Amino acid sequence: MLYHLHEMHRAIMSPLAHFTEVGSKLFSHPASPLAYSPMARQMAAGYELIHRIGKKYEKPAWGLPTTEVNGKPVSVTEEVVLSKPFCNLIYFRRDISDKVRKATPKMLVIAPMSGHHATLLRDTVRALLPEHEIYVTDWIDARMVPLADGAFGLNDYVRYVQDFVRHLGPDVHVMSVCQPTVPALAAISLMATNKDPCLPRSMVMMGGPIDPRCSPTQVNRLATTKPFEWFEEKLIHTVPAQYPGAGRRVYPGFLQHAGFLSMNPDRHLKSHYDFYLDLLRGDDEDAEAHRRFYNEYNAVLDMSADFYLDTIRTVFQDFDLPNGTWEIDGQLVRPADIKSVALFTIEGELDDISGEGQTRAAQALCSGIPAKRKQHYTAPECGHYGIFSGRRWRTTICPQIAEFVRRF
Repeated sequence: MLYHLHEMHRAIMSPLAHFTEVGSKLFSHPASPLAYSPMARQMAAGYELIHRIGKKYEKPAWGLPTTEVNGKPVSVTEEVVLSKPFCNLIYFRRDISDKVRKATPKMLVIAPMSGHHATLLRDTVRALLPEHEIYVTDWIDARMVPLADGAFGLNDYVRYVQDFVRHLGPDVHVMSVCQPTVPALAAISLMATNKDPCLPRSMVMMGGPIDPRCSPTQVNRLATTKPFEWFEEKLIHTVPAQYPGAGRRVYPGFLQHAGFLSMNPDRHLKSHYDFYLDLLRGDDEDAEAHRRFYNEYNAVLDMSADFYLDTIRTVFQDFDLPNGTWEIDGQLVRPADIKSVALFTIEGELDDISGEGQTRAAQALCSGIPAKRKQHYTAPECGHYGIFSGRRWRTTICPQIAEFVRRF
């Protein structure tokens, strides 16, 4: 019922969003006489602010048409190299010679399935592209997946990761950001247990809840203070009839978005007020930065209910991975079986999503990996998003990853 009420609200707001979009242009476009009226700038700013609050945000484009290789600009094209019901494996093909391509490390970037689209890692991919062949898991909005394509749980996520690693071959390096550190470690652990010939060369794990008992955050506390039944009763809803995934049980993106906003409401209110002031002052650069950020932040997807509930129980309530009790297809997940895959864990000192020590826990769990093939870095004064986007990511963390990958 809540999902249907949300869709009704969106339908009601749609005319207002269109009206305010037109109003903003009428009071700002150079060809409009209204743009030269005394209160034009205030009217345009107010209309745009209302428009951006009420509009529907679609999945953003990757927007990475070029990169630099050896100091020279080259074009980049996106290709779907493997398609599965809940995910497309995207390859960012650079316009380089086959000789250079073969000499370049191949990296599988596993994007989180935690509300936002994989394009949230745009800055991550942009910084990695000059020195790596990049493949990214582009997760599909669950409301767009027909019921006929079956269920998708946490164990299915693990199988997807294994399929992608095998598709790319044993020379691939696996980088997981936030939520997928857990299924990525499980996938590679099972491959090691089964002596899979396609084991990756290395795994880079960034800001993920390998052991959420370390430095628990607000996210972790919510999962442990509420019973499992609360998540199923309050957060799971059915996709309405107008979508391809009609009837599928999901954790809706709009509820996830509300949760994101509730974590820092004052910051978001201030950001929107500052945006209004930027428009009044004619500060186009800061106003455009606000638009880019919220175009990404407000674009959310539905998660499969099975995946979300499995994650709550397995990762955040039962701690099956660090406890050694996680079983997939009749096999225990044993990170200690990994011996040949190099490990690099990365955390942010000020991470309020995955607290300090949660990712580093993989170092102890992977006891079979020799110390010389392990590395850890805690980024000082760095929050969650700062470890994979922004200045610190580009100037400090990404170069360390590139050097680590070259070593192995």
